[in-house]
Amino acid sequence: MDTRRLRLLLALSRLGSMRAVAENLNLTTSTVSQQIAALAKETGTQLIEPEGRRVRLTPAGQRLADHAVTILAAVDAARLDLDSGAEPVGTLRIGGFATGIRVSLLPILAELTREHPGIDVAISEYEPIEAFALLTDDDLDLALTYDYNLAPASPSPLLEGFALWSIPWGLGLPADEANGPAELSEYADRTWIVNSRNTADEDAVRTLGALSGFTPRIAHQIDSLELVEDLIVAGYGVGLLPLERPTSAGIKVVPLAGPTVIHTAYAVTRKGRTNWPPLRAVLDRLRPGDGPVPLPTWPRPEAVGPE
Repeated sequence: MDTRRLRLLLALSRLGSMRAVAENLNLTTSTVSQQIAALAKETGTQLIEPEGRRVRLTPAGQRLADHAVTILAAVDAARLDLDSGAEPVGTLRIGGFATGIRVSLLPILAELTREHPGIDVAISEYEPIEAFALLTDDDLDLALTYDYNLAPASPSPLLEGFALWSIPWGLGLPADEANGPAELSEYADRTWIVNSRNTADEDAVRTLGALSGFTPRIAHQIDSLELVEDLIVAGYGVGLLPLERPTSAGIKVVPLAGPTVIHTAYAVTRKGRTNWPPLRAVLDRLRPGDGPVPLPTWPRPEAVGPE
């Protein structure tokens, strides 16, 4: 099977039209069409179907595209084996949640750029549910995601990853309220703040409420931890926040009386992609050493510590 045709099929799955693929790869539209037709003949099945003025992969075409990811990654890995000193070059598309980008990615970028100037990094902010979909569709190369022990993520089997760091979470309260540990049943009549674009935080809050005998009244959906803090200080509710993370003035985070809530961050990629030199260079810097998953280091020197 011609790997060039597989690359065209992957490009078509991303771009959605023969013309867009041709322009992207400096080919003629007829060349792209002929190569896709030849690949369909070789596999003995229809790979694309019309969708308005565009085209989309058939289920068989999508399955072949999924296999193509692994096949092409293996071909690239074989080339690397023959040229182990190859300098990483290319654009690395990274998407992730804001804290993951701030805590894990930004601290390594200066060294990465200095040692590998041929790597361009394109960074976008996404919540895990968004990042998983983009990785599966091959619109990202690396995702920084998270989940909770009370609401574990269920990514596609096409993806793989490793834990970056873990941290216990507690209850965010105005600084003048009682110290913890917090009995959640005492907050049954309070308004709760959860994520807006990812359900993990809300799932964890609802699980905690159920275990404490109440249904949380969720009124605000906020992704920014700093904005969650502002709402808590302003009296608009309570919410889960990381313990041991520096907070702004007027707020504190107290431990829960039970159960423990653990937030874990991950680096996630498509299976078979990790030997691509630009991606490998980043993963090698992100990967924690041997031993337990570490706590994060919070790069917020302007924040004050919890009271």
